[in-house]
Amino acid sequence: MILEMKVPSPGESIKEVEIATWLVKDGDYVEKDQAIAEVDSDKATLELPAEASGIITLKAEEGDAVAVGAVVCLIDTSAAKPTSVESQKSESPKAEPVKTEAPKAEVKAVSVAEKTYATQAPSPAAKKILDEKNIQPTDVVGTGKGGRITKDDAVNATPSMGTPTGGTRGSETTKLSMLRRKVAERLVAAKNETAMLTTFNEVNMTPINMIRNEYKDAFKTKHGGLGLGYMSFFTKAVTRALALFPDVNSMIDGDYKTAYDFCDISIAVSGPKGLMVPVVRNAELLTFRGIEAEIKRLAIKSRDGQITVDDMTGGTFTITNGGVFGSMLSTPIINPPQSGILGMHNIIERPIAVNGKVEIHPMMYVALSYDHRIIDGRESVGFLVAVKEALENPLELLMHGDVKKALEL
Repeated sequence: MILEMKVPSPGESIKEVEIATWLVKDGDYVEKDQAIAEVDSDKATLELPAEASGIITLKAEEGDAVAVGAVVCLIDTSAAKPTSVESQKSESPKAEPVKTEAPKAEVKAVSVAEKTYATQAPSPAAKKILDEKNIQPTDVVGTGKGGRITKDDAVNATPSMGTPTGGTRGSETTKLSMLRRKVAERLVAAKNETAMLTTFNEVNMTPINMIRNEYKDAFKTKHGGLGLGYMSFFTKAVTRALALFPDVNSMIDGDYKTAYDFCDISIAVSGPKGLMVPVVRNAELLTFRGIEAEIKRLAIKSRDGQITVDDMTGGTFTITNGGVFGSMLSTPIINPPQSGILGMHNIIERPIAVNGKVEIHPMMYVALSYDHRIIDGRESVGFLVAVKEALENPLELLMHGDVKKALEL
């Protein structure tokens, strides 16, 4: 029996996918539920499992765009599973006759000089000038007798701006994946269709570092190896600030504004196919442990290529951390249709004024990019100041004065 495998629908709005990689070859025997291909949609990369066991016949090439519901391969379910490959019979090598050739007469090549370039050594004065300019005589047209390079030729000579110097000059053109093309399309749309503006502030990370240094080991032991990272503090600070400035947690739709009374926080994580932005649902209701556990779960799914469309749909605000790559400051691009995105950056020890004295503290620049069509300057600056205040006073504003209770220790 020949089974036709069709492209399943990865999501409601997705009409086609792209064959990113075939994990099997034409004519291979596949087992049921074995991953046979990776397919890219405009939202995620998914694995395509075999629907039955049998010999597979591929009906699409890598890079082909295939409509949802179209046949991508055939599986012959009546084919028997092949046994182990028979050992190959050894063949004795055949002796090859030795060919003897009569020695060829040596031919000396005679070079013919081009009339437009120097055929004789430059004059001593010209050579000195060319050496100072680091110009080869072969790159200069000689106007003297017999093509000799004169002093005037050397003075007027200019270095070549495009002469290869022995390095490789290859190039390679590859087609962008459907996911990467969609990301590019969304980024351009965000720049063209929003009134994007960015405001900045800085955060003294000393209070958070003190809490992490004192309690991270106990947190890890208590919660099964879960780390106490910066992201849970930032997520808690963001959900608090969104409650204070709800316009930042809203979206514009034509002449209307949609505001949300919940915080679905999109967290940018790096995966094998590029940057993914899975969503932590109802982050305002989660504890520090709950946020860290959910971020870890989503990061593992992204790393393993198992992230789904549902995991990345419906965020109301985004947090991105360029600091893990060493970024000191950036202007993050809004993740449409959201209206705001918070950018974290690297932590650098810098001297700052504290109570009239200069002290060195671990400092981080933070950036809020927002859609000025729906968020005014007062709300945007107020939101970022609220984030700063919570991060610099986490014990009171994020933990209600009880660290152990907040960390469930």
